[in-house]
Amino acid sequence: MKKPAPDLHYETLARQQGALCIAGVDEVGRGPLAGPVTAAAVRLDLRRIPPGLADSKTLTTARREALFAPIMDCAEVCISHATVDEIDALNILRASHLAMERALRGLPSAADFALIDGNLLPRDLPCPGQAIIKGDALSLSIAAASIVAKVTRDRIMVDLAQQYPGYGWAKNAGYPTKEHLTALLNLGVTPHHRRSFKPVHNILYQDKSITP
Repeated sequence: MKKPAPDLHYETLARQQGALCIAGVDEVGRGPLAGPVTAAAVRLDLRRIPPGLADSKTLTTARREALFAPIMDCAEVCISHATVDEIDALNILRASHLAMERALRGLPSAADFALIDGNLLPRDLPCPGQAIIKGDALSLSIAAASIVAKVTRDRIMVDLAQQYPGYGWAKNAGYPTKEHLTALLNLGVTPHHRRSFKPVHNILYQDKSITP
C-alpha cells in the first residue's frame, strides 16, 4: 500500500498554538565517512508549495534536482554545514544539530517555531521546536528541507570527487560502499575523511596497533 504523502498537519498545529513563522529543518550526511553534514531550514509559502514534495530518500536523483529550484524560488531557505573537523571534535550527532541550528539562524525571517526531523531537539535552537520522528515523510516543510539538504550535499561530494578521484564520491556521496572502502585502503585517507569514524580511524592507526 502506498504511503501517505507529507502534509501540513504539524504546521497547522503550530499555527493553532500561535506560531507565525514556521520552518522545517532536516539534515543529511550522518552516515558517510567523508564530507560535511549538511542541514537546510525551509519556510514554505503556503500559497506556492511546489507539488510533489516528499522525503528525499524516496525520490530519484532527477526528481530531487527538479524540485530543488522551485523550493529555492518559492520558499525562504537557509543551508548550513558542519565541517569534518567539527564532526570529529564534537561527534556526528552534535555536529548535525549544529548544522541545523545554523540553518535556522540564517533564515531571512526569524522562525518562531521549528519542525525538526528526528527524535531529539538540538540544544541551542534559536526558537521553540518539535522533534518529529520520520518528519521528512510527514511534514511538507521538513520534506522540502530534506530535498534541499540532500541535493546540496550531493553536489558538494560531486565537486570533491573531481579533486579526489577514485573514491566514488560522485556516486556514493561518501558513504562506506565497497568501492569507497577499497579506495581508502589503496589510496589512503584524504583531508575530507572523518577521522573519528571507525573505518577511517582503523586505517590511520593500524600501523600503531601492530606490536613487534
